[in-house]
Amino acid sequence: MLEGRDRTYRCELLDGVHSALVEAFQIPDKDRHQQLYELDKDHFEISEGKSDQFVLVEIIAFQGRSLDAKRKLYSAIVRNFGEAPGIPGDDILIILHELPMENWGLRRGKPATEVELGFTVTV
Repeated sequence: MLEGRDRTYRCELLDGVHSALVEAFQIPDKDRHQQLYELDKDHFEISEGKSDQFVLVEIIAFQGRSLDAKRKLYSAIVRNFGEAPGIPGDDILIILHELPMENWGLRRGKPATEVELGFTVTV
């Protein structure tokens, strides 16, 4: 997103994505690994017709969620961002990168396929 937003705005974005993941992908509420990148205008090109509120959400997740769960995720993010901080749906782009579980090193370097996650990926 473009830099210059206040802390409340940034927190609403992080909270909006996280609550959508909890709702749609049924991840544990405490499972919260997020990064927010802010770029100055010289490093952020926005397509014609988009406002300066345009935000790109990239999610890296385990492979295995259903199309229905992905639909729920996308609509929940758009709904949440519409409510707070008030971003129009046309200014939201969501990209989901799904990686096989064996491509994740967790809990002291074990493949995710060998770790009890505490939640189901196939929702």
